[in-house]
Amino acid sequence: MEKLPKVALPVIIVAIILVVVLAKSAVTIGSGEAGVLYKTFDNGVVTDAPPLGEGFHIVAPWNKVIIYEVRQQELFEKMKVLSSNGLEIQIDASAWYEPIYNDLGNLHQSLGENYLQRVIQPAIRSAARSVVGRYTPEQLYSSKRDAIQDEIFAETKKILDKQYVQLNEVLVRDVTLPNTIKEAIERKLRQEQESLEYEFRLVTAAKEAEKVIIEAKGKADANRILSASLTDKILQDKGIEATIKLSESPNSKVVVIGSGDSGMPIILGNQ
Repeated sequence: MEKLPKVALPVIIVAIILVVVLAKSAVTIGSGEAGVLYKTFDNGVVTDAPPLGEGFHIVAPWNKVIIYEVRQQELFEKMKVLSSNGLEIQIDASAWYEPIYNDLGNLHQSLGENYLQRVIQPAIRSAARSVVGRYTPEQLYSSKRDAIQDEIFAETKKILDKQYVQLNEVLVRDVTLPNTIKEAIERKLRQEQESLEYEFRLVTAAKEAEKVIIEAKGKADANRILSASLTDKILQDKGIEATIKLSESPNSKVVVIGSGDSGMPIILGNQ
């Protein structure tokens, strides 16, 4: 009984050491994350192997694991930039990005955990200044928002090339102009719309007038053709036909007196 505490003490010490070592060696990587292994006694960051994936891992207690989120992430940016004529414009944009999984070791070695502030934010701000500087406030306000969104994405992607980061999308959510410029643009757009409506009404009225003229000309031509075809002989024959039909009626009395100067018969009769 007196020897038991002397035997138990080393066992307890060993158990404590094992627990500490195991605690330092065990690494759990969560969903949507990956780990970069840093080997203290073997060239530091591991860049020639994929990062540690999700789940439980055992590593040497003198090594470290730096955990990164590898899901798509979103950056919100409010930027003040200058238009082509030097006016200050505010752009509200967001960028969707994620680290390139198999290059996570290179990303950690070259940029570190603050890669968002070191490369992504400067890249999107530089691209926004470059792109917006090509357009006037009027273009930014009306027709060019989709164009600048695509151009900012393309230029940002070019800057981030070989930075171990994948840019998925850039969205321009809002373009804010100075109030005086915005009001002037809106007045101009209203005037242009009113002018287009007035021109449309003029064109419509001209087409209606042309239609009426064409219809009137067609009727006049038809009347001329009809008048030219009605000779004295035809009129006389028509009169005779009408007289015969009238005389055939049992309730009519017809007296043919003769013909007038026009060659038509003069018909007196009653029913």
